[in-house]
Amino acid sequence: MSDVRQIERVPSGVPGLDTILQGGFPKGGIHILQGAPGVGKTTLGNQICYHHVAKGGRALYVTLLSETHARMLLHLGTMTFFDADRLPDQIAYISGLGVLQSEGLPGLVTLLRREIAARKASVLMLDGLVAAEDRAASDTEFKTFIQELQAQAGLHGCTVFLLTTAKGQALPPEHTMVDGIVELTDVRFGSRTERGLFVNKLRGSDYLSGRHPFRITEEGLVVYPRTEAAFRITTQPDRTWSGRLSTGVEGLDAMFGGGFPEGTVTGVLGPSGIGKTTLGLHFVCGSSAAEPGLFFGFYETPARLQQQARTLGLDLAGAVDRGDVDILWQPQGENIEDALAHRLLDAIAERGVKRLFLDGLGGFIESSVEPGRLSRFLAVLVNELRSRGVTALYTMETRDVVGPGIELPVTGVSSLVENLVALRYVEHHRRSRRLVSVVKVRGSSFDPGLREFVIESGRGLSIAGAFEGAEELLSGFARDRPAADVLPSGPEGQ
Repeated sequence: MSDVRQIERVPSGVPGLDTILQGGFPKGGIHILQGAPGVGKTTLGNQICYHHVAKGGRALYVTLLSETHARMLLHLGTMTFFDADRLPDQIAYISGLGVLQSEGLPGLVTLLRREIAARKASVLMLDGLVAAEDRAASDTEFKTFIQELQAQAGLHGCTVFLLTTAKGQALPPEHTMVDGIVELTDVRFGSRTERGLFVNKLRGSDYLSGRHPFRITEEGLVVYPRTEAAFRITTQPDRTWSGRLSTGVEGLDAMFGGGFPEGTVTGVLGPSGIGKTTLGLHFVCGSSAAEPGLFFGFYETPARLQQQARTLGLDLAGAVDRGDVDILWQPQGENIEDALAHRLLDAIAERGVKRLFLDGLGGFIESSVEPGRLSRFLAVLVNELRSRGVTALYTMETRDVVGPGIELPVTGVSSLVENLVALRYVEHHRRSRRLVSVVKVRGSSFDPGLREFVIESGRGLSIAGAFEGAEELLSGFARDRPAADVLPSGPEGQ
């Protein structure tokens, strides 16, 4: 079998984008960067250029727009990738608008040919392709212009990028001729908008399909590869573990038969205030140098979490100081669910995390602008956690404080957890009591009994024992069990 020849790549230098492109743009090709005004095309084009020259290449940025270069550079000066020392030797800005207006497309081709050769440019960025298209007398003339650009790219080994605004055509003529098409969008979802990137074409190369969200920051574009695409195949081969990790609560360890099975994911269901975070603090405070822990939460700041742990008698602050536990807090707001997933997985990889407490799943749910993908997103994320040998615990808040039913916040929960713990309130003798039950442990026996638990200052969460002498506990309103009926004497009672 002959060896498969690999296409040489030109890395974009944009965080996340090269992952989507499987290494970067194919070298020597022509690629369209397309999108509506203001979506980030010029920022992306410049970001590619400055990364390219930082690696030793040379770039030529040609504008066909009326915006002055001084104004463009003023805006770029707010970006960390901008480096004025690269001007004008490694990266040069020239305007082709005058030549286009006076000499048409043939004159523009002549200008580009001369400048590419003179500056030994290995990347050409042509900003404002729509102006060239408007100047063309026909589709044939415009296609000829693209063909001549292809010839120059091949002759000089130059990778060409064409920045343009889509005109709404079903299939613009240049799309059939270029090697790659990247589209930037800014889509409204109710009261929110979210920027997204699509790779519509990458000739002779694989790529991650679908919409990938991105932000424009002071570092330029940061793209977050869609979780279902980026981790559709787990980064680690699937394997199983035979050990157990303590839950941090002795009585709950007994109910699980020794603790959480290693390398599994456990969901904790319960209403607000029942003790889900308290249970997670017990679990993560069992971390050590051999079993690093991560608290990934949305609701409490690190300072408040450490104060809460001290009240419970748990030394979370000491674990953080020793480096056994890290706390990542994401303020609730307009988060991007894929950005959250990448932040979580990057932190796990960086520290070799073995104990993860995710408080709570609602933070991911609130971040989603496409509820229809949520179950797939979470299933892929959970599979990746398992493949990395992470023993994870995450919370899911139920709607009703008391009552016989438990309404799950997402569908398909069986694919998201191997183990399931339910915490619930029950009213008994005009008092609110807390109950815990292990609902599911995949592939292992467990104690399914209903146990009462208490949360005490200085002691934290502890299992008080079985809740005896009452029935209808799962209704939320327990009543005392009646005395056993005594059978009457005589033939009727025999």
